[in-house]
Amino acid sequence: MLSARSLFQEILDHDESFRLFCSIAAGGEAQGGWENGRIAALVPPGEHALAPRIARHGADEDKHGRIFHALLRKRGLGPVPVPPETDYTMLLERRGIGLAHDRLRRDEPLTVRDLVVYLAHSRVTEQRAADQMALLRARFGDDPGIGKALRVIADDEDNHLAYTHEELLRLAAAGHGRLIQRTLRTYALAEIRVHRDVSLAVMARMARILGWSRTRSAVLAAGIHAAYAYERLAGWHRMVRLRVPERRDALGGPAAPAPAPEHV
Repeated sequence: MLSARSLFQEILDHDESFRLFCSIAAGGEAQGGWENGRIAALVPPGEHALAPRIARHGADEDKHGRIFHALLRKRGLGPVPVPPETDYTMLLERRGIGLAHDRLRRDEPLTVRDLVVYLAHSRVTEQRAADQMALLRARFGDDPGIGKALRVIADDEDNHLAYTHEELLRLAAAGHGRLIQRTLRTYALAEIRVHRDVSLAVMARMARILGWSRTRSAVLAAGIHAAYAYERLAGWHRMVRLRVPERRDALGGPAAPAPAPEHV
């Protein structure tokens, strides 16, 4: 019987699929850490109070990358190169989602419009991350091998999502509401396409590593396409709604340290 739990368990139990999973995850987190670090250094005049929160976001992403590398070391494994077709952050940038890396490499202050772009990008992608980590935490949060790591990362993703809600609501109240809603809608629709494509690419890689049959691969691919169809029709709305979060000032303090490798 196919289920999210059985599929992920199969990936966890095989060294090569586990290496690929952790390598893809670590690469995305490291990219996010760099992006947030650069944005924190370039916040526009009048928004300097936001810089420590953005820096905290970046520090959390860097921490997550270290956690995934620690999980690999704990199994005596090293990372593998991330296949380009599975590189979620790179593919989003190619679609024009978020602030371009060329822009972030220039030592020029950002504008408030740039902040809206950054926060809208974060709002959409952190929704995806929070949803995925909530699913993994629910099914594997008590796993002796990876449970603690999943709980730490899932809690951070919830904080990141709360922070994007709070900051976008603040900017909406300052008169940027139309820009925010327009950007969120554009980014959400683009993200679900990228997520579909990356999911299919990762599934194909895992199928080769784990020796899945054509029938099983076809069923999984059909499930990915069905999920995309639902998100394209209605599911994307969850990525654009803004509400006052239960966690207020979720990124107001320093990032919590990563657990020691032997305790991950």
